[in-house]
Amino acid sequence: MDWQGRRQSSNVEDRRGASGGGGGKTPGILGIIVLLVGAYYGVDLSGIVGTPSLGTSVSQQSTLDPQQENQLNELARVVLADTEATWSEYFARDGRQYTPTTMVLYTGGTQTACGMGQAAMGPFYCPGDRKVYLDLSFYEDMRTKLKSASDAAFAYVIAHEVGHHIQNLLGILPKVNQMQQRASKSEANALSVKLELQADCFAGVWGHFAVGKKLFEAGDIEKAMLAAESVGDDRLQHEAQGYVVPDSFTHGSSADRMKWLQTGLQSGDINQCNTFR
Repeated sequence: MDWQGRRQSSNVEDRRGASGGGGGKTPGILGIIVLLVGAYYGVDLSGIVGTPSLGTSVSQQSTLDPQQENQLNELARVVLADTEATWSEYFARDGRQYTPTTMVLYTGGTQTACGMGQAAMGPFYCPGDRKVYLDLSFYEDMRTKLKSASDAAFAYVIAHEVGHHIQNLLGILPKVNQMQQRASKSEANALSVKLELQADCFAGVWGHFAVGKKLFEAGDIEKAMLAAESVGDDRLQHEAQGYVVPDSFTHGSSADRMKWLQTGLQSGDINQCNTFR
């Protein structure tokens, strides 16, 4: 990715190093998934949507060396700024004004409008405060556990969370949450899958324009696709427990995640991202 020297977003709240109450051990993530509704890790996280992680422990100290953390901090801000430019232009086509999300950088755990967020959950979006939460050490999870660490992969993860913000602004996220409250567990899971796959497609829409602006270079699309594949429910469940339970999927299979990311990348059109059809 050609991201150095580009504009960085100012819509960033840096809580790194602050005491967020997230220290100590947390339960393992069976299936490596985070549901939209319910309570995980003993706290109220209703409404949170995010990227699954393989982490099982939370530390108040970053696992990154200072130079790497500084680079990831800059990369995250550049990607966020580029999503702001892309979605501002996209919303303006329909005569609407885009309200950007705020990215919260934190270490270990932090308070959100959706409850206590923890790094072991991976990056996530809280619709209650319209903020994306990111512990930069997730990059190490991507490298050591997901085997898909790269600048482009990290950018895809951020763009996916911004995709949830787009869903929130368009009214899709609150509508789905309401539907889930009246649904059975399997039905709620199925709705969650559709929501996550649409966020992948929205990330692809951003990627379509990132290619045009030369932010993505040769090979970056393949790296982003590899990241999408690495967080498929089937792959993560198989690695975690040796078998797959499709009814418990909340993010979609590797094949589906790659398919919808590719749909957004090729079309550059959110109208092609109707995963609820």
